[in-house]
Amino acid sequence: MKESAGHAGGGELPTTRGRPRVVIVGAGFAGIQAAKALRRAQADVLVLDRRNHHLFQPLLYQVATCGLSPAEIAYPIRRVFRHQRNVSVGLVEVTAVDRARRMVVQDGWGLEYDYLVIAAGVRTSYFGHDHWASAAPGLKTVDDATEMRRRILLAFEAAEIEDDEQTRRADLTFAIVGGGPTGVELAGAIKEIATSVVSQDFRRVNTRLARVVLFEGSERVLPGMPEDLSARAQRDLESIGVEVRTRAMVTEVNRDGLRVGGEFIRARNVFWAAGVSAEPIGGTLGAERDRSGRVVVGPDLSLPEDPRVFVAGDLAAAVSADTGKPVPGIAPGAIQMGRHVGELIARELDALRRGVAPPARRPFVYRDKGMLATIGRARAVGVIGRVHVTGLPAWLLWGGVHVAYLIGFRNRLVVLLGWVWEWLVFSKGARLITGTWDLGVKRHPREAVRLESSPEGSPVRTVGGA
Repeated sequence: MKESAGHAGGGELPTTRGRPRVVIVGAGFAGIQAAKALRRAQADVLVLDRRNHHLFQPLLYQVATCGLSPAEIAYPIRRVFRHQRNVSVGLVEVTAVDRARRMVVQDGWGLEYDYLVIAAGVRTSYFGHDHWASAAPGLKTVDDATEMRRRILLAFEAAEIEDDEQTRRADLTFAIVGGGPTGVELAGAIKEIATSVVSQDFRRVNTRLARVVLFEGSERVLPGMPEDLSARAQRDLESIGVEVRTRAMVTEVNRDGLRVGGEFIRARNVFWAAGVSAEPIGGTLGAERDRSGRVVVGPDLSLPEDPRVFVAGDLAAAVSADTGKPVPGIAPGAIQMGRHVGELIARELDALRRGVAPPARRPFVYRDKGMLATIGRARAVGVIGRVHVTGLPAWLLWGGVHVAYLIGFRNRLVVLLGWVWEWLVFSKGARLITGTWDLGVKRHPREAVRLESSPEGSPVRTVGGA
């Protein structure tokens, strides 16, 4: 379907359309930034995503733990680009890439591209035990977060009407697998809910006795941070009542709990924060991939064998050209990669439009913005360059950075005001149980009675208490 062959190094761009087309798969941090960098390009930019919203994943745990509502950390993709006239948005799940025909493919149809940016991200990995997913949900989407919130709140409701002490303890046991930033933040937030938020809401159960256990397979939590900050994070977690178990390898997960080594721990709720794997679309590129399935890219983030196909964000196994170190899978890395790719494509399109040789491509250089993780109220750790910050200063810095990265003034304002209110009154307002629910077995309040029915179906007598 193409009129001519060519490559990004020079010559005409091989297209049958009036303007070249740039297809961006994925509207996460990398995809959004790539499209924005093309705002002045004489090209048609098409952003494709299987969801209609951009999601700020670093704050998903706050949705899961009742601190924020989903609308406060998500933003419609079409609204992001409402003033960028060269961008169109498609609600499409691209399943494959046909590089030979320069097309993205979904359910039997194909869409041609001149430049392609794959920024599809990653998904939760259970390391070959995908059947654990139903018992131990991960935290990658709004649906994941609302399901996790539902399970947390239902655990307190079940404990309130449970008479058996062992079952009640299992109801109030929360196990988090994975001691990275998500696991640490989730563990701290759940413990704070139990001790400070809902403790006055229940009459029969003491939610302060809720057991939160964080399991990490390596030697320390937050293994991506310096050792002193890992140690501080563990002390902060333990100070609010979270049990931290390092060198703890989970070998079994089911509805009743999880097995760590030779010990089986009864837990109504097991949450997974232990690992990620690349989205399957990366495997259709025919390019080299690393052990996690991420696509190995060249210095400019393109495929070494195809200079007009780029991979950015968490799906890219990229290294910074100045240090040779891997680019971390965090928001600043994705934002910088997306912007780099978009600017590179814009420069080449401009050169080709003017009939001159495209400039030499600059290699990608990652500017380290640091790492931050919050443990709870006024507790956080972070590293920025060589500076280590902890406690209240780190917590305030964490909050400021996360608000700044949100899309939309309203979202920034609502989140900021919500956090201030929580700080003042120890309250979380998004404590909603949505959808259908199942407490595992039939449970009823202690004073409830069981009724038998007549053949006609009407209740006739009481036969005993619950």
